[in-house]
Amino acid sequence: MANRQSLFLRWLVVLAAAAIILLIPRPDSIDPRGWRLLAIFVATVVGLIAQPLPMGALSILAITISAATYTVTHDVALSAFANPVIWLIVAAFLFARSVTHTGLGHRIALLFVRWFGSSSLRLGYALAGADLVVSPFIPSDTARAGGIIFPIARSLAEGYDSRPGPTAHRLGAYLMQCAYHVGCMTAAIFLTSMAANPLAARFAQQFAKVEISWLGWFAASCVPATVSLAVLPWLIHRLDPPELIHTPEAPHLAHAELFKMGPMTSRERLLIAILLAVIAGWVCQPLHGLHPAIVAYGGVSLIVLLGVIRWEDVLEERRAWDALIWFGALIMMADGLEKYGIIKLLTGFLGGYLSGWHWLAAFVALIAAYTYIHYAFASMTAHITALYSAFLLLAVGAGAPPLVGALALAFFSNLNASLTHYGTGPAPIFFGSGYVPLETWWRVGFFVVLFHFVVWLGLGLLWWRLLGLW
Repeated sequence: MANRQSLFLRWLVVLAAAAIILLIPRPDSIDPRGWRLLAIFVATVVGLIAQPLPMGALSILAITISAATYTVTHDVALSAFANPVIWLIVAAFLFARSVTHTGLGHRIALLFVRWFGSSSLRLGYALAGADLVVSPFIPSDTARAGGIIFPIARSLAEGYDSRPGPTAHRLGAYLMQCAYHVGCMTAAIFLTSMAANPLAARFAQQFAKVEISWLGWFAASCVPATVSLAVLPWLIHRLDPPELIHTPEAPHLAHAELFKMGPMTSRERLLIAILLAVIAGWVCQPLHGLHPAIVAYGGVSLIVLLGVIRWEDVLEERRAWDALIWFGALIMMADGLEKYGIIKLLTGFLGGYLSGWHWLAAFVALIAAYTYIHYAFASMTAHITALYSAFLLLAVGAGAPPLVGALALAFFSNLNASLTHYGTGPAPIFFGSGYVPLETWWRVGFFVVLFHFVVWLGLGLLWWRLLGLW
């Protein structure tokens, strides 16, 4: 009964969101179909947060309603599934399955612990290094942080008799917070390290007319990310210090686990070679001109052809095909909102409040607002879908360089997840482990995001100036 009531309330919220939009008087300049599409879009975004249905199922419903009500044509409703950006993220999910299926991701994490795990602080850096290495190929922060890093962090904590409750602060609380916040940061480093990053890149192209390549994204993120990676484990160590300082047994525990795994298999070696070749293809994209998605599918073809994973494994990668569906729906609706003038109407209304501001002040204020609004979101994808394009147009309208605005908003679409214990997929995994009290989680997250402002906006703007982005 409780579950039915909860589901009813979730649907009620979604339907109410659509009804409110439809009841608002439509501006004369907006086509009735555009206003209906806005209602469907808002209801979909609210649905991504309330989750009365899984994201893919909700997206199919949105596509169906859009076409059935003649809000868009049937061809337009299905057109986004041909977008290469969507297929790039599908390929990245298939790489993620290869990394986890072969055990390569687990091996990499254990190697970092064996090399650097002789103190609690060094353990934090070991987990951070492992996350960084696998992040270009695992676009799901839930799969990466929750599926690879979390089990190792938990086993290390338990190896030192640190469990939820009185012994949590012995080591586990630090490892859980460090792994989570580093995961939010590594999601910002690569175009392929978070599922919705290509969606932000697509919106940047659509609304600000700027191209963000895989290499361009990484070039812009590498310097602030290096500083973040160097400081973040230490900062969390200072904000919520563990009782244990030295952990000499951790490398031995990792060594024992690696011994159980045995030597690196031929499949793992092949996978490493293929993934390095794919990165090289992305980096050299200006030379050969192939879309990154085509390069990625060259890698997927080799993975299947050489037997790293089977075709059955490709078909069983649910998250890839789920992403294909919900990406298609969101891109289709975003295209429609632009075509019908909804985005222009919204940004024109909000832009009046920034009139007369220096572009840099307006830019910082918009990034701050965009970041802290994430307190109201439980999904980075929902946040990007709902707000990215509008805030990007506001930044550009205020005079910010389009590429700088697009990149900064894309980066903070990931960094803002550090604020809460529900901000992204792995948050409930790490917080739900029971090691960290709620007030500590929010306090540390607040200061971590302030740190990101200093690094990614302060140092970041200087670096982007040197790159010639503004």
